[in-house]
Amino acid sequence: MKGVLLVNLGSPESPTPKDVKPYLDEFLMDKYVIDVPYLLRALLVRGIILQTRPKNSAHAYAQIWTDEGSPLIVFSKKMHEKVAKQVDIPVALAMRYGTMTIEKGLQELKEKGVTDVMLLALYPQYAMASTTTIWALADELVAKKFPGMKLTKVPAFYNKPDFIKTLANSIKKHLEGFDYDHLLFSYHGIPKRHIRKTDVTKSHCTIDAKCCVTASPAHEFCYRHQCFETTRQVVELLGIPEDKYSQTFQSRLAGDKWLTPYTDVEINKMPVKGIKKLAVVTPAFVADCLETLEEIAMRANEDFKENGGEEFFAVPCLNDEDEWCDVVANWIEDFKKN
Repeated sequence: MKGVLLVNLGSPESPTPKDVKPYLDEFLMDKYVIDVPYLLRALLVRGIILQTRPKNSAHAYAQIWTDEGSPLIVFSKKMHEKVAKQVDIPVALAMRYGTMTIEKGLQELKEKGVTDVMLLALYPQYAMASTTTIWALADELVAKKFPGMKLTKVPAFYNKPDFIKTLANSIKKHLEGFDYDHLLFSYHGIPKRHIRKTDVTKSHCTIDAKCCVTASPAHEFCYRHQCFETTRQVVELLGIPEDKYSQTFQSRLAGDKWLTPYTDVEINKMPVKGIKKLAVVTPAFVADCLETLEEIAMRANEDFKENGGEEFFAVPCLNDEDEWCDVVANWIEDFKKN
């Protein structure tokens, strides 16, 4: 029997340091997120980061928390409910970190008789710190606790025509009536070494102006290429001129070489360049979360205006939009038929 497991990032149980600390510990101690030897990772995370960050992160979460809870969880649940109603096979929802575990999701499907699971990581672009860690944990759980269960992993959907069309339609809808000077595509950043680690050719990804636009098998697992390709296809579909959009990367950790240009740095420069009305879209996320609501809609908005900007609009993620839920339901139908 076939079934589906939708997986997103996760969230603390509450916007308090007490709940944020174990969540951050689980997240940052993941070897696919901070990919250094265990002892060094433990020293960095538990000896340094967790001494101060839980309090700061809790404050940030408190800014976006709703009466229903964490926006990421709320939107993911609403999307899951809509999708589940459209298909006739079991659909479960899990998070990579936190209490809505992948193990619980697989157990729910097992109890419904599912033996063949469509595993959909809810990240459009492939990355070691998002897709790989979900796939690896799911494989580990199946081997240890769900023998006989088959996993069918859905590849990154960054360039699937139905996803691109849905994303473009959503951007167009939300920007109706907002005469922006510039549209910024802001993707979550990752360390440059992650790009090189996932390069199956071991030589293509030079992270320069050429590698991402030169055809290569490396692109199947290259986050940077996939971000650029999502942007390219969306602006082409929307007919946005080259001088009216750009792409950046947000949410970096200090002390490492991450993908550039940086979102905050570029946004702060824009007013001086004559960009007074800025719209920002975050296509690395399908559900609004801390990085889209607090980092972009609040902090980036404030910084833009402090530097001379006049109007700022953060385009919401796809969340539980009907067209997006229809697309996921159609993917499930295709899986069911094969």
